[in-house]
Amino acid sequence: EVQLVESGGGLVQAGGSLRLSCTASEFTFDDYAIGWFRQAPGKEREPVSCISSSEGTPYYADSVKGRFTISSDNAKNTVTVYLQMNSLKPEGTAVYYCAAEVGVTIARMLSYPGNYEYDYWGQGTQVTVSS
Repeated sequence: EVQLVESGGGLVQAGGSLRLSCTASEFTFDDYAIGWFRQAPGKEREPVSCISSSEGTPYYADSVKGRFTISSDNAKNTVTVYLQMNSLKPEGTAVYYCAAEVGVTIARMLSYPGNYEYDYWGQGTQVTVSS
């Protein structure tokens, strides 16, 4: 059974850094996209960054470009996607989720409506940035 588990959230001061990890176990797919999304209280879920198995260029939301970096490591039946977050801002406070969709490009993954249920979701990790 595929499971996505996030870790690395926490409380950090503005300007600080955090590194989130999303480990997808029993993940035997060759064609997929995995993305980081966030949802702040009272706001809609929004994509932050996405990476795919078939494309070399990841996606970053305009609000995080130049500050966040997505990367991945592949092992047998396991994919780990990292999100290095630097120069964090208070508006980055949210629950961060990773999601995986099989057989899609990044553009396709991002084309779905905001409440779309991707194939696999993690439980989320809280990121709080204090001012």
